[in-house]
Amino acid sequence: MSDPEAPAVIRRHALATRLWHWTTAVSVIVLLGSGLMILNAHGQLYWGEYGANYDQPWFKLIWLFDTARVPGWLTIPSTYNLALARRWHLFFALVLGFALLIYMVVSLLNRHFQRDLRIRAKELARGHLLADLKAHLALRFHDPENPRAYNIFQKLSYAGVIFVLLPLIIFTGLAMSPGMNAAWPWLLDIFGGRQSARSVHFIVAMLLALFIIVHLALVILAGPLNEVRSMLTGQWRVPPEEGE
Repeated sequence: MSDPEAPAVIRRHALATRLWHWTTAVSVIVLLGSGLMILNAHGQLYWGEYGANYDQPWFKLIWLFDTARVPGWLTIPSTYNLALARRWHLFFALVLGFALLIYMVVSLLNRHFQRDLRIRAKELARGHLLADLKAHLALRFHDPENPRAYNIFQKLSYAGVIFVLLPLIIFTGLAMSPGMNAAWPWLLDIFGGRQSARSVHFIVAMLLALFIIVHLALVILAGPLNEVRSMLTGQWRVPPEEGE
């Protein structure tokens, strides 16, 4: 006999979403670590086509680290090895790119984007945004009437990552490749030169790192066991106060 007080269990994440989530999580973490190791080889960033020791950079690693290198606990590998970092970076860049492409195709076919991530005009109204912000500050992250639905901040952040940040970091990465420059020379024109593409690549990487930090913080606040279980099995247990 079931317990009437037990919270409801709903299906929240499709298999395609769960597979893409974990594939992307691993890929981005490895890409961030290996990318920081690659940055160690020349810890300065520039705008334009050229970038050398005597050009004026807009960013220097030495401003953050006395050694002008990112410490080993943040890089992959942990000891300086540019060749190995590039191998890790290029392999997981391919994993990230093809995983995103497959996920986008599947999400269009199963209507995940339209059903779950579609942003409606009323959700951007000031009153709605303020109400959602107050709910977040009170640690209420789900609509009691429709707990499966994404709130507007989730939609905006997920849409920004899926449709802006990830494509941008992929295409700026391609723009830095001499081989791709020969095939698609217009990529460099779009980003204003190889060094500009490298700078945008770094900025987007830091935005993704910030997203991961905020995402993990909210998972912890929302109940990590329930949230992680839902991304492993697809089943999410509605908290009692939201399931009533």
